[in-house]
Amino acid sequence: MNLILWRHAEAEDGNDDIARRLTSRGHKQAAKIAAWLQTRLPADTYIIASEAVRARQTAAALYPNHAVDARLNPGTSVADHLAVAGWPSCRGNVVIVGHQPHLGRLAASLLAGFEADWSVKKGGIWWLQCRIRDEAKQTILKTIMTPDQL
Repeated sequence: MNLILWRHAEAEDGNDDIARRLTSRGHKQAAKIAAWLQTRLPADTYIIASEAVRARQTAAALYPNHAVDARLNPGTSVADHLAVAGWPSCRGNVVIVGHQPHLGRLAASLLAGFEADWSVKKGGIWWLQCRIRDEAKQTILKTIMTPDQL
């Protein structure tokens, strides 16, 4: 299973957190990462975004018909994110478009075995993979990519 954690790109400030939209820079960030992902993602990849406008706009840069799930909204838990992704089934390919600090905590949980406030840059991805080696499940980090690297 490939699990790509994609933090929404740069968004406008605002009081209504769910309604905040991407800035023009945010749209460029999302487009850069989407173009990079399109050449690398397996065809059967499932893209899921939080209900926040900025997350949906980020996901739409990759796939306009992505799924939306409230369990990825700000204020949710690592357990919610794992349930949405279907982790650790080690089958399928999922892109979660979400928020800090949840994505960083999820990455820490999967890679280090405990939640910690790891930073995922705006518009950046952490690509994780679940695999079976010697009959044991392993989580490996395939790559970390930010829009500034492209």
